Amino acid sequence: MSTPGSNDSAALLEVEHLEMWFPVRQGTAGGKRGQVHAVDDVSFAVAEGETLGLVGESGCGKTTLARCVVRLLQPSAGTVRFRGDDITSLGSRALRPYRAKMQIVFQDPRGSLNPRKRVSQIIGAALELDAGGGSKQDRVRKLLDQVGLNPEHASRFPHEFSGGQRQRIGVARALAVNPQLIVLDEPVSALDVSIQAQVINLLDDLQEQLGLSYIFVAHDLSVVRHVSDRIAVMYLGKVVELSAAEELYTRPVHPYTQSLLASIPIADPELSRSRVRQVARGELPSPVDPPPGCRFHTRCPGATDICRQVEPPLTVYPGGHEAACHHPLNVSASDLAGARRSPAASRSAGPDTPTAPGAVAADWTPTGT
Repeated sequence: MSTPGSNDSAALLEVEHLEMWFPVRQGTAGGKRGQVHAVDDVSFAVAEGETLGLVGESGCGKTTLARCVVRLLQPSAGTVRFRGDDITSLGSRALRPYRAKMQIVFQDPRGSLNPRKRVSQIIGAALELDAGGGSKQDRVRKLLDQVGLNPEHASRFPHEFSGGQRQRIGVARALAVNPQLIVLDEPVSALDVSIQAQVINLLDDLQEQLGLSYIFVAHDLSVVRHVSDRIAVMYLGKVVELSAAEELYTRPVHPYTQSLLASIPIADPELSRSRVRQVARGELPSPVDPPPGCRFHTRCPGATDICRQVEPPLTVYPGGHEAACHHPLNVSASDLAGARRSPAASRSAGPDTPTAPGAVAADWTPTGT
């Protein structure tokens, strides 16, 4: 699979048509009633040294996708390749060498650290998987210093730290096995704004020093813009747009992306009051019974009959911008003429790429004055 922003020969991680469905059961007999389509035919690649941002509303499948990538969950279908090796169905023993190469930092720094263990034990347990030089105590102290904590903190328990410090311990634990890819599952969402900046700067410095690749899952679109090279937008289990970070913010192609960007607060009070925010209407549909066609059509004011009947394919526009929309925004006639179906397009999508640009509908729900 070839995706914009990454070369197959240089791809560290490749995800092809990944699916993760959870059974829904009812009654005392536990009969199967349906399936939650948490991740539904998602494809992308991450290059070495790249940061891929993953954004979307709560319940869109971001965290589930992240856990499938590092094999904390067994995908229902699809393929995950790390440096060309298929790790999708490996057992625990065969997967062990890849565990050290792919690490995850969880959203809740308190819940992800064992409250009965000292920091030296938490990080030291990870060091047992890596046969590096030096004593374990010295390596723990070095890791703490690397993430901006005092080596003396090694003897403390997690409850003795602030939220930002606990998150730094989580990062140190991930670094202990010398990973090449770190999945950051909303690593700053539970922290104060000032602490968020410190952790983000730490992650930037570590990436530059160690050549790490990140998958950065977050709700805060401003943070994602700052840290990401490319951004994938998810909606109801599918990737609806994938683009270079700056271009996504200045030229969104999918209406859902535009509605997300319209929700970003503006620091200037006068400008904020004068802005008319174009946000999506209604609630997120049920992932147990997703709507046919484009999954966003139930909330999109620009939806037409084709949107309700045919799933739009992920389409590559000149410059590498990808979006799955029958009526794309911010594209010209020349962009449409040069568009082609993306290799990452869902297998259930229709065959035709867009032929006419869309427009912002007049009935976008206004939330400003």
